[in-house]
Amino acid sequence: MSDRTAAPPTLGFLTVQQEPAGWAGYYLVTNAWGRPLEFRMSSAVQPNRVQTALYGPTLLDYLHADVIGKALFEKTSLKPDLIVTDSPPALALRSRVDVPVVALRPDAAVLPAETRTLTHPRSSLALLLPAAFGDDESTVAARLDAVDPAVDLAEPFARIREAVAEARKLGVSGRVA
Repeated sequence: MSDRTAAPPTLGFLTVQQEPAGWAGYYLVTNAWGRPLEFRMSSAVQPNRVQTALYGPTLLDYLHADVIGKALFEKTSLKPDLIVTDSPPALALRSRVDVPVVALRPDAAVLPAETRTLTHPRSSLALLLPAAFGDDESTVAARLDAVDPAVDLAEPFARIREAVAEARKLGVSGRVA
């Protein structure tokens, strides 16, 4: 692995949303100042009844991390130094990639099992870290310390939603597969 500590970090912002056609993922890679470098969106994924029964309570982790998050990460040409998601089930992505993953914790959200909470000045919301990757905490803090102080980790998700709405108006699709 290359030494990426000297260069300003790049951040990947992953959101997975339930839409009428199924679950769709959107992934924005930014520089340390929050400027967009690359944007991808997935096709909608709709699990059938057999998959729903077989995956049971792990279905959302599987869809958000394995099917959508990993595909978007692998298809993106720029590899981020940190992935931020607003979808706690996507924290499972951490065990599939070699990049730390944190989730924004909405104020009213119940703490998901097997997560740790941390805070950082670059996020207006608390962050969740997979407990199995607790050693990532110092790496996450160091990478966030190198991000422009004006960046709030929650803000790019509003831009993603706005870009998706505009893309739909234009009939644009940038499917991963």
